[in-house]
Amino acid sequence: MPFSYKPLFKLLLDKDMKKEDLRQALSLGRNTIAKMGKGEYVSLEVIDKICTYMGCTPNDVIEHVAGHEDDQNKKPSI
Repeated sequence: MPFSYKPLFKLLLDKDMKKEDLRQALSLGRNTIAKMGKGEYVSLEVIDKICTYMGCTPNDVIEHVAGHEDDQNKKPSI
């Protein structure tokens, strides 16, 4: 996937929180947290809940990983 949740995981460490703490605080499903751990897509609604709860922006939660192999196989559309 071209996105990484490493910024979120670092933010959790900085706030001395675990993924489970976040999951419970926002009533997220275990599968959602698992997807994030695998770098898979989650809905923008989930990103919004995290940003609202943590008082941050999406840039503090996700980052775009340029040059990902999925991106290399696609031609840009003009």
